[in-house]
Amino acid sequence: MTLLLEEELGCEYGSGGVWDYVSASRLSLWLHCPLAFKLRYIDGIRLPTSPSQFIGKQVHAGLELWHRQRQIGRPLTIPELVASAASGWDDAVETESVTFDSAEDEQVARQQVSSLLTTYLSGVGASDPMPLAVETHLATPLIDPFSGENLGLPLVGVLDLVLPSRNGPLVVDYKTSGRSAPPLEILHEVQLSSYSYLLREATGQVESSLEIRSLIKTKTPKVEIHAFEARQERHFRRLFAVLREYLDALDRGRFNYRPGWGCTFCNLRASHCPQWDG
Repeated sequence: MTLLLEEELGCEYGSGGVWDYVSASRLSLWLHCPLAFKLRYIDGIRLPTSPSQFIGKQVHAGLELWHRQRQIGRPLTIPELVASAASGWDDAVETESVTFDSAEDEQVARQQVSSLLTTYLSGVGASDPMPLAVETHLATPLIDPFSGENLGLPLVGVLDLVLPSRNGPLVVDYKTSGRSAPPLEILHEVQLSSYSYLLREATGQVESSLEIRSLIKTKTPKVEIHAFEARQERHFRRLFAVLREYLDALDRGRFNYRPGWGCTFCNLRASHCPQWDG
């Protein structure tokens, strides 16, 4: 199979129509609620970045800068990284159109970003080897490994971090959260299998394992690492089964309301779901 670079798609990751490409985030949202998927990716409804989302983006940006500086032989100290994040804060707030309820809430958010970066890099991150890839955008045609059928659009994704290990590349994804969560693989299966597929098609290598590294925004920040096995045949059979259902839904143009526990976290619920009548 041929590896595509992002610019060859004719659109940037995070933009483009539903027939331009599929990503783990698009697929996961459709699985959660087809109506939310339609509102976001077809109707183009975009809501401002929430403070919680903004903290996550700032942490991701800080970790990206940390690893990229290591790659070019100009490593930063933790205080230098924290200072860099602080210096770009106001511009990032403006770019993301994020609104804090008060100056005090914004200061708390600043401190959370600083604390999370410091906790991670003085603990888990301190022992990381030189990365193979950092925030790497990949895209590859979706070809069913069992039937050989080309599904007609590429899979696109961004790998936060790929580290070398004795048995092959280790794929790492960062998440920020307000609380600890059990290491339930099923919560991340679509994303993990998608990243594995991208890595294998890009490099020809099989990952040694995959990790979700969660930076927890508790009073005393902490890091939880959840490790998962390299993807097996069953994972890819399930991924491509979901992909086929997803493409069938796009063909039919039917995006049903799917109420459930996830609605409590959906910022489209109050403004759009009451008006939906099927």
